[in-house]
Amino acid sequence: MPNPVSANSLLQLIWLASPALPVGGFSYSEGIEAAVEWAGVDSEAKAAEWIADQLHLSFARGDLAAFAQAIAAWRANDLPRIRELNQWVISTRESAEFFLQTEQMGRSFVEWLKLHHADTADVFADLPASYPIAFAFAVGRTGATVHDGCLAFAFGWAENMVAAAVKAVPLGQSAGQRILGRLAQEIPDAVTRAMALGDDQRQAFAPLLAVLSARHETQYSRLFRS
Repeated sequence: MPNPVSANSLLQLIWLASPALPVGGFSYSEGIEAAVEWAGVDSEAKAAEWIADQLHLSFARGDLAAFAQAIAAWRANDLPRIRELNQWVISTRESAEFFLQTEQMGRSFVEWLKLHHADTADVFADLPASYPIAFAFAVGRTGATVHDGCLAFAFGWAENMVAAAVKAVPLGQSAGQRILGRLAQEIPDAVTRAMALGDDQRQAFAPLLAVLSARHETQYSRLFRS
């Protein structure tokens, strides 16, 4: 079992995972809005299944795995490794919207980091960081374990996804909380599997999600940027 996180580190992780962080996560649905129109996601049960599948089949095997590796690389000050992981994240965006999301959220996260870490501008001067890599930098500066950092990153992702589903399906707040409760139970297993993946095991193959994201670019009525 991982060692208990200190109070200070726990509070920092809660802060980093907060939807109030000014990085724009609320403006992206990561395909949920398109799935409502074209993939039959029209109920609490279907939304829960969709997001859970996305957690296990896409997020955990891709961004979450790269994020876990990036925390260790930041702590080791291994900049070539950071660049390698950042390039992998950027190159695996399968639509213009997904690229925009990780680029914009990464850029906004770096701006927020400048308020809290004096060396942020120098560190990211020639590194256009994707969102997972910028988030990993922040976790690397806490005393939290990689495991706990991954839990925070995954829960923040899940909370944004549920908030998008509540608006797009639409669902009631209680339905959203039930979905989030299910995801909270499944996230620890997703984190464990993500942390065990090597470079040749990470993947971002989600063809239906990519197609829906591309279709969303011309969707008639949209609330979200992805």
